[in-house]
Amino acid sequence: MLDIQSVSAHCDIPCKIYDPAVAQVAALSVARLLDLIQEVNLNSGSLAANAQLSRLVAEKEAEARIVKEEVMIIWGDYFKEPQIEKFPEIHELVHSLMQIASKCKQSVDPENGNELIKQLNRFTEIFWATKDVATHLVVAPYPPALPIIKPVLENA
Repeated sequence: MLDIQSVSAHCDIPCKIYDPAVAQVAALSVARLLDLIQEVNLNSGSLAANAQLSRLVAEKEAEARIVKEEVMIIWGDYFKEPQIEKFPEIHELVHSLMQIASKCKQSVDPENGNELIKQLNRFTEIFWATKDVATHLVVAPYPPALPIIKPVLENA
């Protein structure tokens, strides 16, 4: 039997492995799911349409929750005094991201998904800037084909 007196850690994940990419994929999924929800024909009155809508809504909410969790981990564990001094807007931006992610959960308005991507792009841009990594805007190669911020990786 182990006789461990105490254990402590200061990060949820190993240090220096933070990356907003998971949040970006989840946010793109939210935007895509919002688009798909708009395509469901509820006027048909079919059980299949109702079931499809239920599934899409559940998945949208799960993906919005992932966005919130990933952003909160990076904000809470990675952003320290030097990063906050350089980008004092980060607290307000994260709060706004939490609110728009909640709106994505509460409604089916596709504009909320677009706003989520927009705000997450700014968060991602700030994150990479704190690491002195250049970024560029690219269009996601899959629906909903929205522009997202990506790091410029050397030798890629």
